[in-house]
Amino acid sequence: MLFVWIALWTVALILLIADPRSAVNRRLSAVALSGGAGALAATLSDSFIPYIRENRPHAGLEEALYSVQVAASLTSYYGLPYFFILFALAYRPVRLQGALRWGVPLLLLLPVVYGLAFTPPYNEYQPVSHSIIVWWAVPYFLTAAAIVLSKKTGHRMLSHTHWIICLAVLPTTLLGMVMSYVLPSLGMLRMWRYNVWFVGIGVAVFLIGLFTYGFLGMRLLVDRRRLDSTLRAVTSGTAILHHAIKNDVGKMRLFTEKMKSYAETTNQPELLEDLAVVQKASSHIQEMISRVHRRTEDLEIRPRDVRLDELVRETIKPFVPRLGQVRLELELAEGWSCRVDPAQTGEALGNVVSNALEAMNGRGTLVVALKEGKRELTLEVRDTGPGMTKFQAVQALEPFYTTKGGAGGFGLGLPYAYHVMRKHGGSLHLSSKIGEGASVYLVFPKKSVGAVKAPSSAISRPVREQAEGS
Repeated sequence: MLFVWIALWTVALILLIADPRSAVNRRLSAVALSGGAGALAATLSDSFIPYIRENRPHAGLEEALYSVQVAASLTSYYGLPYFFILFALAYRPVRLQGALRWGVPLLLLLPVVYGLAFTPPYNEYQPVSHSIIVWWAVPYFLTAAAIVLSKKTGHRMLSHTHWIICLAVLPTTLLGMVMSYVLPSLGMLRMWRYNVWFVGIGVAVFLIGLFTYGFLGMRLLVDRRRLDSTLRAVTSGTAILHHAIKNDVGKMRLFTEKMKSYAETTNQPELLEDLAVVQKASSHIQEMISRVHRRTEDLEIRPRDVRLDELVRETIKPFVPRLGQVRLELELAEGWSCRVDPAQTGEALGNVVSNALEAMNGRGTLVVALKEGKRELTLEVRDTGPGMTKFQAVQALEPFYTTKGGAGGFGLGLPYAYHVMRKHGGSLHLSSKIGEGASVYLVFPKKSVGAVKAPSSAISRPVREQAEGS
């Protein structure tokens, strides 16, 4: 059981370090800590205390270790089902308003309080009253498993991580329920010894998940820090580009002003409109470069209330003339207002759309969708290009990595978009296979961006629009 103790507490530590603010991570960490506490109690009972008793007798130390054993054992038996159902309620969130947010956890705690207060005290032969605890613990386990399985994911990348979570957590927990609660209630005691095999498989799935699709939206902490280090490289790169671009932007403004005066003199309204687009683009370039250059250590986010569907349309509009034979489909959930930086968010989305168009090389279908979930809003950009290998998909978030030959680009688009999403409290996911195109997901947690849906569009359906280039 020493392995189970170390493995589960290591998993709990990884979950807490990865995202201590996440209720899902905290509660699943508590599940792992509770399971590890049971293994600690068994290790103390079978190994540590007998060793001290035989080799270094010390009554005070034995008494202290026995007290730890009692606390660890009770924590495991009572904490495991309780924290597991709390994890399920956080993983597939149930909206609880007002006093219910605190009342439901307290109500679920009542069987634990009853068991600790009114059932026979701990003893090594029968640590808890199995014939009593089984009647509430098993329903907790089964209800929590059903809640976790019923979660619906918004896109394929999150679907992969969801099933990894199910494979790592549910079999281990439910088999532990049988061995530690159901069978002991039928008189088959100490069956928990077989949990080591189930925990070993669960930990293996957990580690595989960390190295592939991630677990609860995370990869290994080292991987996250590696990606975050790319952000500093991006800002450093833009600081270098600032000096090269600043003078050229100034020339663009000078000559467009001269051309504007000429167009006004010769009464050419169409040329004036084209020049206005050029001036707006040059101003946008100057604004973005200047803002990033002023703080090379970090992006400067200036959030304000923005309609996401309108921001998407404004961002997509300049790309329409570049579509060629590409079919553009917009599927936008309307009415969502969020506090985001429109310049940074629009630039991030524009980078993703530009990459998609270049990948399709003038033919195919480009889908830009804004989807609403229970806890997040997801911007999806999906193309029908050649796709990427798994290695290329992983490397795509690295700064200066590009699959474009020659002077195709700097390889900063996706790392920049990733940085923008992190600054908004969101995330970026990339899914791609050779021959199946690529999908990029920009995920905005509703709570982080203060998402509010306008009452007039509360029952509107996503708007589907189509466009093709000339």
